[in-house]
Amino acid sequence: MSAPLLSMRTIRKSFGSVHALTDGNLELKRGEIHALCGGNGAGKSTILGILMGFTRPDGGDIQIEGQPVRFANAHQALTAGIAIVQQELSGVPQLSVAENIFLGAAPRRHGFVDFPTLNRHAEDLLARLGFDIDPRAMLGSLSVASQQLVEIAKALSRQDADILIFDEPTSALGERDTQRLFDVLRDLAAAGKGIIYVTHRLAEIFTIADTFTVFKDGATVATGRVADIHRERLIEHMIGGTIDGEYVKDNVPGTDPRLQLRALSRAPWFSKVDLTLHAGEILGIYGLVGSGRSQLLDTIYGLETPDEGDILVGGMPQRPGSVGAALRAGISYVTEDRARSGLVLCASVGANLSLSKVRFIQRLGFIDEAAEKAGILASIQRMGIKTPSPDQIVSNLSGGNQQKVVFGRCTAVAPKVLLLDEPTRGVDVGAKKEIYRFISEFAADGGAVLMVSSELEEIIGMSDRVLVLKQGRTVAEFPRDETTQKALMMAAV
Repeated sequence: MSAPLLSMRTIRKSFGSVHALTDGNLELKRGEIHALCGGNGAGKSTILGILMGFTRPDGGDIQIEGQPVRFANAHQALTAGIAIVQQELSGVPQLSVAENIFLGAAPRRHGFVDFPTLNRHAEDLLARLGFDIDPRAMLGSLSVASQQLVEIAKALSRQDADILIFDEPTSALGERDTQRLFDVLRDLAAAGKGIIYVTHRLAEIFTIADTFTVFKDGATVATGRVADIHRERLIEHMIGGTIDGEYVKDNVPGTDPRLQLRALSRAPWFSKVDLTLHAGEILGIYGLVGSGRSQLLDTIYGLETPDEGDILVGGMPQRPGSVGAALRAGISYVTEDRARSGLVLCASVGANLSLSKVRFIQRLGFIDEAAEKAGILASIQRMGIKTPSPDQIVSNLSGGNQQKVVFGRCTAVAPKVLLLDEPTRGVDVGAKKEIYRFISEFAADGGAVLMVSSELEEIIGMSDRVLVLKQGRTVAEFPRDETTQKALMMAAV
């Protein structure tokens, strides 16, 4: 019997007094798509970081096809045939798509980068993957979803890689791009590659994975074939108990308009969008990548200026293109990319939570430290943020707790309207339910929520109504009792 492609046994790793891994075990075979499951902080990122050479283990054994290995850096892991698509975008915005895909491996001619060959190779790769992206475009000009596709193309450009790691690869993708990625993964597995697939979207595990391993509190607690386990049992392994329903719905929509859009347009993203969001309502917006969903929220919040149309909050016209005006009107915005636009990762939890409140807690130009501290502690308690102290650097928190910090910052100023773009991206099932509960409570207390999500189950489970955008136009509206996955997809494509 041949050795597995990858074997990691009794891996241990501590960061000071924090035991990130106590008994990490992972096995991967050729031709297999293996789901690595677990909540935020379970140890998944740590064991993958050790495999990629980002972090050195304190103990344990790693073998590739029976041969012991230990990587001191990422270059050694890449040379050994391991590639990763990381959850957080790591591209260089100032370089082109092609330059990012072949970063460090660009073809050269007479000592200089051969751009015609580089662009041709990138174009061929993107076409083969079915990704409709211009290889000459600057990466920073693309949407988060398109940048995610570039990250995937970059990993797949290494044809010598036998072990491919995909860490939340669909967190920013729509349904169509997700299905295309699944086709690519199946082809890679059929070609004998071994794939480690990390996702918090449980439905994806049962769609794409052959086998699974569950981590909890730094240790492997379950492993087996996906065909032999059901969803509820998988969740029980991940959280160490049962969970009663994933979605929390306690709000009842009212009749008072909180946010109104009248023929709002911004070329080329969206045109003539009309909607009314009521107090106590969660209004979902669904559409494929490129439908204008995120750009619509950016414009409502004042990050972009509309070409025409009106935005009214509480019946009063809002000055377009002004974030300050949006904040004064009572609008807060949880963006889709917390690492780039939702948090100051090098700052503390407390500093991040205070950002939106600074202008409210100043006296004669100085911050009222007592009021700031009280607000920080209140936000930590209200959002259930797990942190050793408010002084903890926010980048050291799990993804779920980072997202709670974003919510805490955005709601610390008691907004009337909450804009949510992919609110549970990269968040585990337990933290998701806590976020859903908060969203529902916010609406139940009279707030109004406008939520964009690529997850069909999420948009159906949380929304009171759903609007569908297609090529920048509203093409359908569904009340809660008529909203189905089939109906939304048929309207969106």
